[in-house]
Amino acid sequence: MKISIQNQKGGVGKTTLAIHISYALALKGARVLLVDADPQGSARDWAAARSDKPPFSVIGLDRPTLHRDLPPLAKDYDHVVIDGPPRVSELARSAIIAADLVVVPIQPSPYDVWAADEVIKLIREASVFKENLKSVFVINRRIVNTAIGRDVGDALAEYLIPVLKTVISQRVSFAESAAAGGTVLDTDPNGSAAKEILALTEEILSLGV
Repeated sequence: MKISIQNQKGGVGKTTLAIHISYALALKGARVLLVDADPQGSARDWAAARSDKPPFSVIGLDRPTLHRDLPPLAKDYDHVVIDGPPRVSELARSAIIAADLVVVPIQPSPYDVWAADEVIKLIREASVFKENLKSVFVINRRIVNTAIGRDVGDALAEYLIPVLKTVISQRVSFAESAAAGGTVLDTDPNGSAAKEILALTEEILSLGV
């Protein structure tokens, strides 16, 4: 499966999700390739900060020919996770076309819901070239026990794209683990953050893409 984490709005947690989904898939014994398609290179910086190699491969491929360049690189892997760029561009279009499933992280705020329109337009354009392309929203960085966190799913309904049941909450543990090139799955594998990531990964796999 090729999973592209996409949103044209910065600060929605794309890289954190891409790294954690890759890690969770690797823990299941899968061969995983994380493609850093963001020119800022945050996923590559994360890998470089580790004291050992991550349990999955990380490469940089931040060019608008990604959809053509990726297949030969991906052939030896069970799953590919693409960390997309933070703005509308030919690179973003390429990162979407390269995928089987586009996961759109949305923070629970009206601004993020409104901004989702841009990435949805890109996905619709890509669907012309790739009829079987699937897309889903995942609510990310929700502040626990807030009304807006509960209501954002209703606000996203107008886009006619499914919203995953698993919600990822805003937790300090994500930032703390990233500083040393880690994830919540190894720093606190029994914690709430790790449980949410594992549940999200299982839900993505259950889509049968």
